[in-house]
Amino acid sequence: MMAAAARAPGLALGLALAGVVPAAQAQSAPPDGTAAAPVLDHAAPAAEDSRIRIQLVSRDQVDISSEIAAKIATLPLRDGDAFKAGQPLMTLDCSLFNAQLRKSQAEAGAAGDLLRVNQRLVQLRTVGELEVQQAAAKAKAANAEVAYMQATVSKCVVTAPFDGRVSKRMAAPQQFAEPGKPVLTIVDTGRLELKMIVPSKWLAWLKPGHKLNVQVDEVGKTYPAQVARIGAKVDPVTQTVDVTAEITGSVPDLLPGMSGWATFASR
Repeated sequence: MMAAAARAPGLALGLALAGVVPAAQAQSAPPDGTAAAPVLDHAAPAAEDSRIRIQLVSRDQVDISSEIAAKIATLPLRDGDAFKAGQPLMTLDCSLFNAQLRKSQAEAGAAGDLLRVNQRLVQLRTVGELEVQQAAAKAKAANAEVAYMQATVSKCVVTAPFDGRVSKRMAAPQQFAEPGKPVLTIVDTGRLELKMIVPSKWLAWLKPGHKLNVQVDEVGKTYPAQVARIGAKVDPVTQTVDVTAEITGSVPDLLPGMSGWATFASR
């Protein structure tokens, strides 16, 4: 037993030279032959291990649809076209709704006149208080109808919620637009995010705001970026976590769907 114990350090060193066990572990083996306690290393990975595959995604992607049932009057943009926030994306033929709005405005005006007349007549005791209350109720209902039709007419023009580009057009002018049925799919190309999956052990040093460089394959350029968000849970099977980063500055030459490599700065 004493001879086996004496040979343990030499055996461990030989295994280290053969590549079976780490040399550092072999050299630190205690002379009494007992196993050395493992050392937990939370340092960041080496540079060659810090390259992570990424994909560019749009922060916002929206399906544009009509809120009312009407015929499409204009749909000027096609696949790939760019637009600015507030620019009309689609206009609807709302001649019928406009006519209903004018009718409700006329009825509201008549109801208001009737209310004012009854209010004067009640002072002369020509009509009773009940007639005044009924006229007031009719005036409120007419004004509510006007507000409803004004809201409906305001939906006849659909404007862009942000700067971006058209990803897909699924309708054409003169086609009937159904409420909730997508007509255009638009993406925000001005605010792109990087999606990646990193080892969960990186959470020991990876925090929001950490700097990184992103090399995009399609354009062959490198851009500065920083970590924006870290996933809320770790995948217990793969021991990985989702990470989202943002590219610093304006990147008009990049598009959603591009991919590349992220290299993290020194930790």
